[in-house]
Formats: sequence, C-alpha cells, structure tokens
Amino acid sequence: MSNKRYIVHIDLDSFFVSVERKFNPELIGKPVLIGGSADRGVVASCSYEARKYGIHSAMPTRQALKLCPHAIVIHGTHGRYSEASREVTEIIDNAIPLYQKTSVDEFYIDLTGMDRFYDPYQIASDLRQKIMRDTGLPISFGMASSKTVAKMATNQAKPNGQLLVPHGGEMAFLAPLPISKIPMLGESTCKKLYEYGIEKIGDLQKVELRFLQTVFGKAGLFIWEKARGIDHSEIVPHSDRKSISSEHTFHNDVADRRTLETILVSMTEELSYKLRKEDKLASCLAVKVRYSNFETHTLQQKIPLTAAEHILIPGIKNLLKKAWNGHRPVRLIGVRLSNLATGRYQINLFEDNEERIRLYQAMDSINFKFGDKTVCRAAGMEIGTRNFNPFLKG
Repeated sequence: MSNKRYIVHIDLDSFFVSVERKFNPELIGKPVLIGGSADRGVVASCSYEARKYGIHSAMPTRQALKLCPHAIVIHGTHGRYSEASREVTEIIDNAIPLYQKTSVDEFYIDLTGMDRFYDPYQIASDLRQKIMRDTGLPISFGMASSKTVAKMATNQAKPNGQLLVPHGGEMAFLAPLPISKIPMLGESTCKKLYEYGIEKIGDLQKVELRFLQTVFGKAGLFIWEKARGIDHSEIVPHSDRKSISSEHTFHNDVADRRTLETILVSMTEELSYKLRKEDKLASCLAVKVRYSNFETHTLQQKIPLTAAEHILIPGIKNLLKKAWNGHRPVRLIGVRLSNLATGRYQINLFEDNEERIRLYQAMDSINFKFGDKTVCRAAGMEIGTRNFNPFLKG
C-alpha cells in the first residue's frame, strides 16, 4: 500500500474581483480594487491588471490610487462573496471526503489513499473544471506531497492554472523560487537570509541545518524543512457542527438594555478572541434570552466567516433587539458563535482601516502573552464607532 500523500491546495483567483466581474462583465481586463474608501480604507483584493502597478491587498486605498489613478474602486458586497464561497464549498463537500477550508477562497484537500483506485491529479483536475463550469469563477490548484509545497505550486500555477509537483521533485521545484515565496517566512527572516547571500530557495537548500539553528534558534529547523518541502501538518477537516458559546445568569432579573448589551459585548469579545487564538472563523451568530418564568427565545443569523468583534458585536446587538421585547426582565443571556471553519482572521474587507487592523494585532499579541482578556474595549462604550479605546485592566 502506498503511503504517499496527495495534498491539493485550491485557490479562487482574485476571488472578490472575479465575483464582481460575474455581475458586471465590463470590469473584465481592467484594474479593479475592492475595499474601503479612498481616505481611510485598505485594499481587500485587486485584479491581476492592478497588481502590475505594484498594488497588493492590505495596502491603503489612497496609496493604491497613486500607483494606478485609473483603477476602478468597488466597495464590495459581503453577501455576494459568502454566497459564491458557499457554492464552491458545497461542490467540494459533495466530491471530497477530507478537506479543510482555510478562508473564503482557499481550501486544502487530501486525496491520500485515492491513488489505489484513481489518479489523484485527474480527480483534482475534474474538480477544478466542475467548479469553473458551475460557478463561472476562475480557480487554480497545486498538488504535492505536503500543504506547503501544494500552496506554493498553486501560486506558480496562477492565474487560472494547475500544477503537479511529483513525489521526489519537491526540492527541484522549490530551488529556483525566491525565499520570500515560502509561506509564513517573515520579512525580517528573509532580510537576515539576504545578508548571508541567500536569495533563492536553492541557496537555502545548500545551507547546513546547524547554521540555521545558530542564526534562528528553534525556527532554524522550520526554515530548513520548508526549503526541502518537508511539512507533516495534517488537513484539519471542515465541520459545521462546532460552536462556542457563553452564558450569564443574573442574581436579580435585569430589564436594562445597557446592562444586557454590556454583558453581551464582553462575552462576544471573549469568544471572538478565542476564535482567533484557535484559528477559527464563525459564520453564524445566535443570542439566547431567558425570562424569569424560564421561557427562552433564541435567534440566529448567518454572517460571512469572521472572527472580528467589530462585525460580531453589531450583529449580536441587533439580535438582542429582536429577541428581547425591551420590557420583560431577563434571567439569563447567552451568545453562541457556530458553523466554525478553520482559518485566520482575514482583514475584513470593507469596514477595515489601517488603525483597526493594527489594533487587532496588538490586542491579540498582548492577550496571547499575558493571558485572556488582559486588554479589552471600555465596557459599555458604544462599540461599532470608528474609534477604539482599548484600555488595560490592572
């Protein structure tokens, strides 16, 4: 029996732009930016035509427009992208037993063991054709023996292509690529490697492990393995059953909206921090309200995959308005985030500005370091306003 792994990385090419082009074919062939407003926003996604000008995602929109003044800026519609992502997920779900969704437009699938019956590359090619036929969206994939090499193969196959890196061919495939193409290899690590004259992955393959461990400590082994295409990380299956929740029972029933909102906001913050810590995203929100006679109302709402509280909190407040009549005293209140998928908090496309992205990164790094809930927003303050005012709890 073969123990060779067959891992496929699938990526929908400039996904948001492709979805918009389906609705408006006039955008085809033009430099398109999707994201926030020109003054404070960031680019969430851009077309290949825009990339030629040096534009990339997470770049401030105003900077992008300096590079390409004739670019078309679109604010984007969350619902469209969620719907397109759901269609693609459904096609994969029906065809493939083991897959992992890592963001709205990215998947890993594991075809290990299928080679006894079918050609895994053919399965992946057929799947790609089906997705393109059924959704009208361009898509690329890379196939290799590990997640890292498969992802790098996809990047080489783009736009709208596919690439197989055969078993045993990993080092040869990686050698000519620049070291900056290695996923998760930060800018400062690359800079340090450049100082030693290491620019291509091939240069890195010639370096001894001991040298890398001396320069980078524990990360040395990680870098050495990545340069050789060694990556044992597993495909974590996508599951719709998982959820996280939090409840609060009051000593005395509460009928004050502000108090209920403050408790809900605090619970939502903790849950969304947990999601980010575990690399999870939620696509369904629910609020539970229980009255003194134990009558319970639960309301839920589908949302685009996220772990960002500035999206979750307004959604939760809105559900509270609908679930609670505003007069009856409440005995228990709860929040549930469900339909979880594995994936990192992606810069939220339309509302995010540079300050907010930096704030999330800062809050999370402090909380990871010093324990949960070291930093949070000022409780009870109106969340969803532009300005965050995080403060340290002593």
